[in-house]
Amino acid sequence: MNGIKNGIKIVALGGLGEIGKNTYVIEYKNEMVLVDCGIKFPDNELFGIDYVLADYTYLKRNQEKLKGIFITHGHEDHIGGIPFLLRDVRVPVYGGDFAVELMKGKLEEHRIKGVEFQKIDNDTVVQFDHIKIRFFRTTHSIADSFGVVITTDEGNIVHTGDFKFDLTPTGRETDFYKIAEIGREGVLCLLSDSTNSEIPGFSISEKRVGEAIADIFRTVDGRIIFATFASNIDRIQQVVKSSVEYKRKIAIIGRSMEKTIEIGRKLGYIVAPESAFISVNEIGRTPSKDVTIICTGSQGEPMAALSRIANGNHRHVKIIRGDTFIFSSSPIPGNEISVNRVTDLIYRAGGNVIHHKISEIHTSGHGKQEEQKLMIRLLNPKYFFPIHGEYHMLQAHVKLAVDCGVPTDNCFILDNGDVLELSSQRAQMVGKIPAQPVYVDGSGIGDIGNIVLRDRRILSQEGLIIITMNIDRKEKKLINRPAIVTRGFVYVRESGELLKELEELILDNIMSQLSEGMKGWTEMKKRVIEDTQPFLFQKTGRRPMILPIIMEI
Repeated sequence: MNGIKNGIKIVALGGLGEIGKNTYVIEYKNEMVLVDCGIKFPDNELFGIDYVLADYTYLKRNQEKLKGIFITHGHEDHIGGIPFLLRDVRVPVYGGDFAVELMKGKLEEHRIKGVEFQKIDNDTVVQFDHIKIRFFRTTHSIADSFGVVITTDEGNIVHTGDFKFDLTPTGRETDFYKIAEIGREGVLCLLSDSTNSEIPGFSISEKRVGEAIADIFRTVDGRIIFATFASNIDRIQQVVKSSVEYKRKIAIIGRSMEKTIEIGRKLGYIVAPESAFISVNEIGRTPSKDVTIICTGSQGEPMAALSRIANGNHRHVKIIRGDTFIFSSSPIPGNEISVNRVTDLIYRAGGNVIHHKISEIHTSGHGKQEEQKLMIRLLNPKYFFPIHGEYHMLQAHVKLAVDCGVPTDNCFILDNGDVLELSSQRAQMVGKIPAQPVYVDGSGIGDIGNIVLRDRRILSQEGLIIITMNIDRKEKKLINRPAIVTRGFVYVRESGELLKELEELILDNIMSQLSEGMKGWTEMKKRVIEDTQPFLFQKTGRRPMILPIIMEI
């Protein structure tokens, strides 16, 4: 990569043009640091895929330069890739108390030992030969969130992490003074969260959410089932606080929720007497008006606790008339159908649902336009690099930066893998490194490519036909008629005529090929597919996957 001599290189391995797998590399001279190492959850097109990772090839090739991984906060799209990277690359990991405890749990699950963790706070300074790292506290929807300042001889690079400006938070406050101080020092380039860049105004304060929660607890007589993200520890604390105030016992359902609350209580983020909590086995023995259930599944995830309760499949909790379900989140784009399905099931079973559209029981952890502009004004960067968002979000964020005085030519909307190199004098694109998504399917990492995904898509949408042919190679003849098996294509009883026609077509095809002389099994299979595909499309309008099998006798 030819570019600025001794310049700072910045490249996103994930997080640009998407929501998820935030992974950002900052490189200066012979040193490199990584900010965040997240995963992305698969969309509906990625059949069978569990997680999507960033491509770690560049990090593996340059691991002697990699000095540390710096975690802004403990959400999955910022820490979920840690176990997969640390299988091959060993380097110290820096993060706040809460993020470190979450990462330790992940490494235990993956049986990865010997990783060095360094806990950070608002005053931590990490010094390498050419790079210095500092932090500033931010407010987000999870405890211990930080922005990161990477200082070099060329200037300061600031990564905001995920942030909002909440003037009345329920957790720790944003360090406005320190952000302003960094701005006065001078910021060469700002990498800033773009999630809500298209939404005007300011986000709702978490304090108002707490007031809405308290109002519900004051007026509801039956059980309260509160569903939220397990990582939203401040929200959970507000539910715990209201439960204690209104003398309700608290039951926790969902493995991730149990683990998070355990960590939260250990670190002092969740405060309540031990007597406030009951086991799931005690729910049925406690009067409904005295019960709060905190669970996962506010996004309608099929296997989460809330969906199992709504479907009547949960072992310990069955919906009873008078139950009030609180969805303390807004549906992530693509999850609306799942959330609506769960909501409908709850109503059918006699429950009531409160969600963010009828009560202020949720607020985003990402700042809206006015908060994003305030961050830009406080830091006053020379160059602006929007991150953490789909392309339209990045573009909207650039417009905000330009409104705040950053020259258009100094704003960069990039793709994953694009290398931005900059100095105190200028900035430019200097090349591209591997940054294709890596798919995790079960225990397989990176062994699922576009061809496999295409096949899975065809199987899910069009179905499968297996054609088995027994051929006597010596005699050059078909032993018996082709056997046809279909899956997900047509119902055999109702499509007998179609399958008979297909059988005759295949029989004619094979007999014709045998009479012409054997050209090999591969060629024979290819010609069977070429004949049957247009026939099936003409008859059904579908293109199933066709799998010919030749048994040599």
